[in-house]
Amino acid sequence: MTQHDDKMRLHHMLDHANEAVEMVRGKGPEDLKRDRMLQLALVRLVEIVGEAATRVSEKGQERYPSIPWQHARGMRNRLVHGYDKVDLDVLWDTIEHDLPPLIAELRRILDL
Repeated sequence: MTQHDDKMRLHHMLDHANEAVEMVRGKGPEDLKRDRMLQLALVRLVEIVGEAATRVSEKGQERYPSIPWQHARGMRNRLVHGYDKVDLDVLWDTIEHDLPPLIAELRRILDL
């Protein structure tokens, strides 16, 4: 995998993380629990962040140790393989607390 491919995956991570954070702006955890379409959209966005993380080369992951690679991959696996047991509180916390610093770090890495 080339550095270009890694950069594209980092952009995918950034774009989808941004979209998830924007989607919950002005909302609270109770909105998530009541809105099935919001649940489905956010699960998918977070899945994509994790899937893009799995596609960054080992060398790329070593180059950017400030990215929580294992956490991103783990969250993706929990959502995909535990589709019938999605904990909405964990999903909310991920979007509220984990994605903003990830976004900031991806912007720094991508020089945006």
